[in-house]
Amino acid sequence: MVLALEFPPINEILRWRDLFPTFNKVALIAVAASLISIVIFLLAARKDGLKAPQGVRNLAETIVEFIEEQIIMPTMGRHGMGWTPFLLSLFLFIYLCNLPGIIPILYMPATARIAIPMFLALLVWVIFIGVGFKHQGPAYIKNSLFPPGVPGPLYILVAPIEFISTFLVRPFSLTVRLFANLLAGHILLVTFSLLTEELVQGDSLVLKPVGILPFFMLMFITAFEVLVGFLQAYIFTILAAVYIGGAAHPEH
Repeated sequence: MVLALEFPPINEILRWRDLFPTFNKVALIAVAASLISIVIFLLAARKDGLKAPQGVRNLAETIVEFIEEQIIMPTMGRHGMGWTPFLLSLFLFIYLCNLPGIIPILYMPATARIAIPMFLALLVWVIFIGVGFKHQGPAYIKNSLFPPGVPGPLYILVAPIEFISTFLVRPFSLTVRLFANLLAGHILLVTFSLLTEELVQGDSLVLKPVGILPFFMLMFITAFEVLVGFLQAYIFTILAAVYIGGAAHPEH
């Protein structure tokens, strides 16, 4: 007797069929993440006289405090508080796009498709460059390529490196870091869930007990992906704050 496990083609794991033309479930997750974020703060902003849910308000205040105390203050200082709405929206949107990666029916974070991380990275790129020109004028390019304190002859090497790292690598690294981590977690979760299902529901009595092993691994990876989803949202947001703060105040 030959024992065989059947897995779907990799394309079925990575690509979802459109719900209707040009709109698939990944887009649906992204829209849902946006709407959930908006609803949370609309409910939290309601006046006490309207009996706003206290739990939602506490949740909103906790998120705002986290962004201000753990992201803005360490990277931009108090002068960066004006960026709270943008960084708050960025963090919450990414986190809510990451969460579906641990939901068994979905097992698909929207950020595991490169279009969304790329769009967010390019958005941050445009913003920090715009901030640099706003606060430093044309000198922004000079200050970026020729940092003070470097011996003159070394600028031949330093200037190209600074150009590549600041203007080319930053959006690329932001995109790949978020995309690759969430895609890897997505593939692992799907693999172990399918492996558990095939072993437990298969016809072989020998393989049924073995199904408990990939199941335990599935539970471990699920718990780990909860942490990864949060960390990747945090890392993306704090790097955005670092880039914006550095463009506005190069001396920092």
